[in-house]
Amino acid sequence: MPEHTLVLPAIADGEDKSSPFKNCVRKNTQHIRKWAKRTQTDCFRIYDRDIKEYPLAIDFYAGRFCVQYFSYDRDRDEPSIELKEEIDGVLASLFGAAPSQIYWRTRVKRTKTQQYEKRDDREQFFTVLEYGVKFKVNLEDYLDTGLFLDHRETRRLVASLAKGKRLLNLFAYTCSFSVQAAAAGAGYTKSVDMSNTYTDWGRDNFLLNSLSPKTNVVVREDCLKFLKEEVRARVVYDLIVIDPPTISRSKKMEQMFDVQVDYVYLIEMALKLLSPGGIIFFSTNSRKFKFDPSLFGGCSIEEISEKTIPLDFHNQKIHRCWKLRATEFI
Repeated sequence: MPEHTLVLPAIADGEDKSSPFKNCVRKNTQHIRKWAKRTQTDCFRIYDRDIKEYPLAIDFYAGRFCVQYFSYDRDRDEPSIELKEEIDGVLASLFGAAPSQIYWRTRVKRTKTQQYEKRDDREQFFTVLEYGVKFKVNLEDYLDTGLFLDHRETRRLVASLAKGKRLLNLFAYTCSFSVQAAAAGAGYTKSVDMSNTYTDWGRDNFLLNSLSPKTNVVVREDCLKFLKEEVRARVVYDLIVIDPPTISRSKKMEQMFDVQVDYVYLIEMALKLLSPGGIIFFSTNSRKFKFDPSLFGGCSIEEISEKTIPLDFHNQKIHRCWKLRATEFI
């Protein structure tokens, strides 16, 4: 991929009193743009369901716009033609966006066992910057883009502690936590995910930032099985990131994964891999999830969700996050 320089949206002048939605997008973008320039970040949210009549999230990715329509009706999961035309018109008017720069997606309430499968084969990858670190993104072929923007501050927090440390990243997806940590000077990272597609994508993200594959290992494995093997081998890490799906029923897994049931095993096993004073970051997007701190001894536990919600996300319940610090050797 060619060298990537920061791409930020140019905003047209003038207020449109006839469109509260347009003014909201303009105001949000003006606010985030100053921060984005300062932090060398060109992927961020410019609208987050701020107005009830517009159940959308709009994310800017280095000159492209990803519009997510949130449907809670499985029988009608597409936005109306009128809404699509209005939103496309606003993006064209405010930012000069051409139709080819606007990507529409639909977020439908899924059944428990539905997987996030591939949607297309266009292979239209491009590069974005997050805190100066490069990531490979695709707005067409997959349900998700390759970079979960809501965890930007969580990644930064992990990276701030990573210098010279050994990091384990479970359910790594495209390895973004590991890449940020490695770019910040982590001594060693290991990223584990079951998907060949995402582990390959993760390796590309390391290469994109000239980070060595020898010290940034990517493993395709079932995380539950992997933990058992790693504990048996007595491997030790200073930082462990656990960001699992809510539900997964992949054919590659021996059993169905449910975060509410399996988080106890995940954390118990991760604690056995943790160095004295080491830290686990555990997060979930499940709204119904309940965390029971009494189940885990030998560590201090703090919920840090508020500290990990980015300034461009207005939904404060987008995810929850806990920090577990080992206070004694397990």
